[in-house]
Amino acid sequence: MTTTPTAAPPTGRTGLSRRRMLGAALAAGAAVPLAAVAGAGPAWAAPAPTAPTPTAGASGRLTLPEPTGPHPVGQVRLHLVDRSRPDAIAGPGKFRELMATVWYPARDVERYPVAPWMPAGALKAFLSDVGVALDPALAPLTSGHTGAPVRRSGRRLPVVVYAHGAHSHQGDHTIMVQELASHGYAVITVAHAYDSFTEFPDGRIAVPMGGPNTPTAPGDFAADLRFLLDCAEQLAAGCNPDVDGRELPKGLLGSLDPQRMGAFGWSKGGTATACATLADRRIRAGLSLDGPMQMRPALSGDLDRPFMMMTAEFTRATDPTAEQFWEHLRGWRLNIQAQGALHSSYGDSQALYPQVAQLLGWTPQQLQDVIGTLDPDEAVRIQQAYPLAFFDEHLRHRGGHLLDGPSRDFPAVTYLP
Repeated sequence: MTTTPTAAPPTGRTGLSRRRMLGAALAAGAAVPLAAVAGAGPAWAAPAPTAPTPTAGASGRLTLPEPTGPHPVGQVRLHLVDRSRPDAIAGPGKFRELMATVWYPARDVERYPVAPWMPAGALKAFLSDVGVALDPALAPLTSGHTGAPVRRSGRRLPVVVYAHGAHSHQGDHTIMVQELASHGYAVITVAHAYDSFTEFPDGRIAVPMGGPNTPTAPGDFAADLRFLLDCAEQLAAGCNPDVDGRELPKGLLGSLDPQRMGAFGWSKGGTATACATLADRRIRAGLSLDGPMQMRPALSGDLDRPFMMMTAEFTRATDPTAEQFWEHLRGWRLNIQAQGALHSSYGDSQALYPQVAQLLGWTPQQLQDVIGTLDPDEAVRIQQAYPLAFFDEHLRHRGGHLLDGPSRDFPAVTYLP
């Protein structure tokens, strides 16, 4: 696809740059010794017993909450080339080159190291972009054990593909991704070339680019998602899509279910998810995290498969393109909104910024300016519970009541008619 996006900002309408806020978050460990704030609780509320806001570790490293599922998580990076799409920017004879990561339920993880939130080279480029000098060792670790064997249960794993937002990175929603994997999903994330911080196996580092001909429109993201579906089908058929032929974790080949595939994304990635779901019937269910739904040409056509919108700032009441897309949903549909959420609230920032506030001594108002008034602990639980409930219902056909209406467990979540 060669569609061009309208002005869909990669930041919230507060005007704060998500990349620069996150740079501040990662800088926090270096800016203030942890011992100076040890034992201090969050300023905005007491921790929730079911999902407490993580605090920085003893080394000063920021932390992410552990997934709640019954299975440990594994992950492996893939180097992919889509030979159906020439890449004019890379040069003659070059094709769309991407880095992806497969997350999955694992077993026997003890001897496999956990993966970083971002690869070291990509993180260094990211921090340089936001103007922060930081030892990468202070960045968060994930719960994904690199190369661990896949847990096989006798049935193939449902697949979900993920698209990040503009000028972001594929680890931006690690909380959601590893939560799904811990409950038995294979989740494939991708670094969208030219709009992400990416590290390739040969050491090359790619950073976001600009320009009218750069393939970074929502339609380009959607084409990447559809390519990930192709790769999932290859893995399901026992073929390795990695162009370098790297060894895959034991049990990964043949473990994915190409008949149960879904997609989700944040911001521009949410718009891309809508675009890809409209275009590709292999996507059985789609989820947008505050996607503005702005494209040229506009999203069009009726969608008869399940689609869910978790909105914050790009609401149907304020964004005509979101309302127009909603009106074309002919199948199961749901629109929820967490009161007090900002554009970045459905993501890892809700776990990271409270730690920054604690480390740097921010006032409650300073923290609120960054993450909104939504309680951070509830925000984390929302992003763990609602995507899982959605894909469980529509990919696994597992009954549940969370999506039926308001829940006392999530008082901030409203159901929009």
